[in-house]
Formats: sequence, C-alpha cells, structure tokens
Amino acid sequence: MEFTWILFAFVCGLAVKLINLPPLIGFLSAGFLLNYLGYQASSVLDSLADIGITLMLFSIGLKLHVKDLLKREVWVSTLSHMSIWTLLFGGIALLLGVLSLPYFDVLDIRTAALLGFALSFSSTVCVMKLLEESGELKTRHGQLALGILVMQDIVAVIFLVAATGHIPSIWALGLFGLLLIRPVINKIVDNVGHGEMLPLTGIVLALGGYELFYLVGVKGDLGALILGILLASHSKASEMNKSLMNFKDLFLIGFFLSIGFTALPTLEMIGMSLLITLVILLKFTLFFVFLTKLKLRGRTSFLSALILSNYSEFGLIVVALSVSNGWLHKEWLVVLALAVSFSFVITSIIYRQSHRLYRNNKETIRGFETADCLPEDVFTQPKNAEVLIVGLGRVGRGAFDSVKALIDHRVAGMDADRNRIKLMQESDDNVFYGDGEDADLWERFDTSKIQLIMLALPIAEDSINVSIQLRKANYQGHIAAIARYQDERDILLASGIDNVFNVYTEAGTGFAEESLTLIRTTENTMA
Repeated sequence: MEFTWILFAFVCGLAVKLINLPPLIGFLSAGFLLNYLGYQASSVLDSLADIGITLMLFSIGLKLHVKDLLKREVWVSTLSHMSIWTLLFGGIALLLGVLSLPYFDVLDIRTAALLGFALSFSSTVCVMKLLEESGELKTRHGQLALGILVMQDIVAVIFLVAATGHIPSIWALGLFGLLLIRPVINKIVDNVGHGEMLPLTGIVLALGGYELFYLVGVKGDLGALILGILLASHSKASEMNKSLMNFKDLFLIGFFLSIGFTALPTLEMIGMSLLITLVILLKFTLFFVFLTKLKLRGRTSFLSALILSNYSEFGLIVVALSVSNGWLHKEWLVVLALAVSFSFVITSIIYRQSHRLYRNNKETIRGFETADCLPEDVFTQPKNAEVLIVGLGRVGRGAFDSVKALIDHRVAGMDADRNRIKLMQESDDNVFYGDGEDADLWERFDTSKIQLIMLALPIAEDSINVSIQLRKANYQGHIAAIARYQDERDILLASGIDNVFNVYTEAGTGFAEESLTLIRTTENTMA
C-alpha cells in the first residue's frame, strides 16, 4: 500500500513537472486518483502528513523573529483581513443560498460566517513551498507573508480552544519556562556538529515541542513553531533548516495525498468548489488594499497578497469540527477540500509569474502606494561601488570578501536578508538591503559607475529575472552569475549573462590552483 502511494505520487509529480508545473499539483492529483481507484488512507499516511506539517512550522520558526510579529503591518493586516473577509464571504454565501445554489441553500447567518472564517486562513504549506522554491523566504514580502501566517495560527489556536471547550491545562503556564532553558537548547545545538546529528536534533526539537504543547492542552503545531523561533537567532539556524528541507518535503507529500482521500466529489460539488475558488480574487484585493494602506510599497503588497491568496488546510479542520458538532453538512468537507486543492493549483501557477506580472503592471500597482512608505523600505544607494554582488549567502559572502581584499570599498553587497545585512554592516562592510528581483530598485539605482554585477543567487531563474531588469534599467556593464548544474549554466549564458561560474565543478579548479601555489612557493624557496 505504501509503495502504491509513493508510486502514484512520483508518476503524477513527474507528469506535472514535465509540463513546467509545481510537483505539489501532481501530489494533490495523485490523492484524488488513488481515492477514485478505491484506495483508502491509513494512519501511516496521516502520521506522515502530521510530521511534515510539524517540521514545516519548525522551519518557519527558524526564520522568524518575535519582533517581526509585533510589526503593525503584520497583526493589523491579519486581523483586519480575517474580519472583513468573514463578513463579506458570509454575505456572499447567504446570497448564493437565496439563489438556491446547492449546499448554500441550507446555510444560516452563523454557518455562513463559520464557513467564511474557515476560508479566511491562507495555506502555510502552499506559501512555504512556493517561497522556498523561489528562494524568497528572506525577502521583505516573504517575511511579511510568513508573519501573517503565524498570526493566523495564533487565531486558530484561540478558535480551537473556544470551539472545543478544551481549556489548556494550568501546566500550560510552565511553557514560559522554555525561555529559561533556551541557553541549554543552544548549547546542545552547538555540540551536535554538522553531520546527521544536526537534522536529527531539529526533528527531536520539532516533535518534542509538538508533544510538550499537546500534553498541556495547547495546539501541538504551535509548539514546533515556538521551538523554531527560540532557535532563530542561533548561528546554526540556517544550516539546520537546510538539513531538514528534504525530510520535510518528503513528509509533506503525505499531506497533499491525504487531501485527496477526504472523499470522492460529485460534479455538483466540483462546481460549487470552483465557484468558491473564484472568490480568492476578493481575498487578493483585500490583502492588497490593507497592505498598501499600511504604507507598504506596491510591489511588496502585490507579491504578499498574491502568495496569500489561497485557502488553508486549517479550513478543513474548522469544517470537520463543524460537521462533527452538527453545524454543517458533511458534504461541505468535500467541497472545501476541493476548493483548497484548486486554490493551491492557481496560486502555484500564478505566483511563478508574479515578477513578470508586476513588471507589466507596475505603474498601475504603484498608483495605490501612499505618499510616504515605511522607513525600512527606503532604498539606500551605495557609494563609490564599481563591483556589486547580489546575494550574500555562502558563495556570495566568499566572493564579497575576496573582491574586497582586492579593491577594498569599491565593492558593494546587496541581500534581501535584513539580519545578514545588519551583521555585515556592524563589521563595516559596504552592504545594503535590497531584493534583486525588485524592478523598482533598479529603476532608482544609479549603475553608471558599476562595471560588474555578480549574481550569487541559488536559483537560475532568479538570476535571469535580475539580468532582464538590469538591461531594462539601461545597465551597460558586465553581469556574472553562478550555477549549480551544467544545464543551468547553458540557460544562463543563453539569456545574455556574460559569465557563469559552475559552483561545483569550478570550485575544484580554484582549490587546485590555490593549492598548487604551495608547491611553487616551496620550489622557489629551494631554488
């Protein structure tokens, strides 16, 4: 049975991958196909799905800082959006009921509002996957979207307590003691090394956090998230996240498959779910309006609203609880499962075109910006730079240090991770915050003195997007980029990038050349 699930997930995932769609669409399709063929979900699949979601929330925590959640644009936009959306969708549902549409015709004010509340959440799984695939987790809009998702999780916990009547144990107050043992956790992580013990430590902390919170009557997923946040400032947080990535992705396949096992839909159910899916346009509009009114830039608001415009797996939990309590008919669980799946597909397809959509409509989008934007969104032009390195991860940081040793402060660095930039600025490095795929940035950027821009970005498509925007901004200098594989190198060169460095093959060349200098030095000394 388990092999059948894996086989179907592989075949469907590969099929959609070959037509340039995200594999998660194939995994969703595999679940519905298996259900149609008569296969049943088991506790094993449910366990895999639960572990995947737990690891994912722990990974989110590793990238978040508490101060990010306290920003006005995060909590105000979250609460405002959920409130207005619940009222609007509830009204739409009642109107459809008046028109005698199936399943809507039995709703009253309470159940319509409950359905609207269930659909007000955005999918943590879908958003996280898309941000990871596009390398945008640390960007301004990526961090904003994650902050909103965490705030929604907090609302979810409050709802579950109110709806189930399960008040957390008095022992839940002891959870604040995690702050006291944080140094102990950090010490453990310091000593696990960089091998297989690092991801194992992450799994133990994630599942341990889940179990600890669950034992005292609090939503277990929140425990995994909190443990991740406690470790976010640790020097190994990024490395731990990368080591967990493949484990998490494999377990999440179980989650996508499990959605398809919810129930077999009828044509009537599919029609109603498609109708609900169309309403995500309203969800996007509300997010965009609220975020721009909170003084966020048009591009940040647009990208954040776009990736949050889907329905959440938590909506299924709300509806399942409502069905068990007799508030909604069981058919709604199938309708909502389909709507969640369709919204995943739409978001996955459209978000991959998000930067192109922004470039083509940027004047209209920027027209919604307020006169004064938030201080942290103000762009700072680097001074005296002749070489600019975009992306300051491991490869980019190494390149920055090497170029700096040669030409000192005539090199500048740019990265979308504010914490990374802050640390480098404290070391007096000539770096600044910026998202390389931000078309607005390059329009305001004076590149007349820049002779070379090095794109140290891990995703080839991102480097191509940046190079296109640079040429459109009339940049006349050279562009270099990195690639991990030979086919990526060929694509990057064909896109017009002047030089592409293969990280894996050419690193060996550099290692050999530097090591040979030891022999030459010895030979010269002997001579």
